[in-house]
Amino acid sequence: MVRVIHYRYKCIGCAYCAEVAPEFWKMSEQDGKSDLIGAQTKNEIQQLVTDDLSYAPNKQAADVCPVSCIKVERF
Repeated sequence: MVRVIHYRYKCIGCAYCAEVAPEFWKMSEQDGKSDLIGAQTKNEIQQLVTDDLSYAPNKQAADVCPVSCIKVERF
């Protein structure tokens, strides 16, 4: 299993995550920040628990994020 955590309040809206992993990330039309598709949100922190196949694209999204607001972990 994989847990993806997005600290949305740190997001600067660069859209790199949505470019490298569009199946998991989209840009909000309301404020221009990224959203983790299907995630639960609490206090501007989004969390998604998913299968192992989602590790690589989300890890790539985390790696390209210039403000390091995406964390990906296997458990």
